[in-house]
Amino acid sequence: MVPRPVSPGPAEPLLPRFYAGRSILITGATGFMGKVLVERLLSTCPEVGRLHLLMRDKKGHSPHKRLAQLKQSQVFDNVRARDPRQLDKLCVVSGDVSKPQLGMEADGMAQLKEVSIVFHSAATLKFDEPLRVAMEQNVRSVERLLEICDKLPNIQAFIHVSTAYSNAELTRVEERVYAPPVPLAQALTVADSVPEHLLATINAQYIAPKPNTYTFTKALAETVVEEHGNRGYPVAIFRPSIVISSLRHPFPGWIENLNGPSGVVVGAGKGLLHVFCCRSRAGADMLPVDIAIDTLLAVAWETAVDRPEHVRVYNCSTCENPTTWGDFEDALRKNLRGHPLDNTFWYPSGYSVENKVTQKAMETLLQTLPLHIAEYVTKLLRIKTRMSLITVSQRLKAMNEVLRFFSVREWHFETNNVKRLQARLTPQDAAIYNLDPQTINWDDHYENFVKGTRKYLLKEKDQDIQEARKHLRKMYYVHYGFLFFVVTLICRLMLQNHYIRTLVFRTFKLLLTVIGSVFMRIQS
Repeated sequence: MVPRPVSPGPAEPLLPRFYAGRSILITGATGFMGKVLVERLLSTCPEVGRLHLLMRDKKGHSPHKRLAQLKQSQVFDNVRARDPRQLDKLCVVSGDVSKPQLGMEADGMAQLKEVSIVFHSAATLKFDEPLRVAMEQNVRSVERLLEICDKLPNIQAFIHVSTAYSNAELTRVEERVYAPPVPLAQALTVADSVPEHLLATINAQYIAPKPNTYTFTKALAETVVEEHGNRGYPVAIFRPSIVISSLRHPFPGWIENLNGPSGVVVGAGKGLLHVFCCRSRAGADMLPVDIAIDTLLAVAWETAVDRPEHVRVYNCSTCENPTTWGDFEDALRKNLRGHPLDNTFWYPSGYSVENKVTQKAMETLLQTLPLHIAEYVTKLLRIKTRMSLITVSQRLKAMNEVLRFFSVREWHFETNNVKRLQARLTPQDAAIYNLDPQTINWDDHYENFVKGTRKYLLKEKDQDIQEARKHLRKMYYVHYGFLFFVVTLICRLMLQNHYIRTLVFRTFKLLLTVIGSVFMRIQS
């Protein structure tokens, strides 16, 4: 199919008409953002053409089987209810971003001849990924995909999904491509030629000032896009901040990954995470996934219509409607008790700390030791658990370590290009596509975040909420009963020391004397 040449009427939204009849290539369609991208195209653009989804074999499942599984995803419930035939527009392109020419055969290339818009969102999101793997997944994949796009006869726009934290060493990030941390050619050579064990040794020094291989390779990928530039078709870079559960679409609170804040929600909600490293007053630039995707769709439209000669960058952020890590912590305390998760291991409680040494000490005392003890007790009692509690402890520590860089710092992202784009949309488009962070009510959204984590991520049923609340009340008494026991035990042990016992008794005697003296004066 080819895009329809009909001009939109005065009351007709621009974006659905733009996407009508277009064939679109999407990488990363099975990921969190990719699923919402596919869903929004199908639900808001009824006349969109074929959506070609690049997929590889994974865990013994072929691309076609993975497509069938994708179509059954809960994210498409509204699409199935309105017009299930929309899902027939999803087509598999067998390939792998980590292979030359994306691992595509000649028939795969032929399938893409009608493609006019390309969204590249495939990437490894692991912050601690080995450099060689991260370079392959996040940098070379961009080179390979752009080489393929150069051969597509009908292409009109290429949109690369990056991250707002590709330049995390800065505190103010403009909408432009910055100089790479190291020369691109050098980084590719190092990743290819340096032995794996040596790469691991020099990794931190080599990627500095970037905090991890994810941001390092994302910055290099932006350099790839800029160096390619406009070769007959325009290219743009889209930078979302920390993407979290949806504001409205496909459902309020929809979430399907454990990365970042959603991992904190699950860890704290299950009573396993008791120490979170953050600066309470620092801004937490969290972005609902549907606002990110609606902005991404508008970015592709503007890029294809304007055909800019140079790479245009769009920072997608909630700086205009800020929330803080302290707000996030307070919301979790409130909502994890109002909407508890099923079968919590302990009562949700904990502390946020900023100092790294304090974090490590409290983490050892409140998480590592209890989880290790619990693991050995369950083994002695031959109680089966789904996952080793020692593994859980290690993952919680790793999550805290990864998030710490982002939760104790604060950034300001310039969003002038996104603001201009938002102002450019018609009222009809604005009614369908929400690009405005000001529409977020953070109290409501945090509540939906917790409820969505429970319902969509953990697949816990609404009818079980009363049972979860009963279990939480039991954990409440266990938690505070245990604290009372520990405090009593510590006091008893301390009083066994002669000096401490003398100090306590003398202090108590002094207090009684002061109280008696005050009482006598009041009487007189």
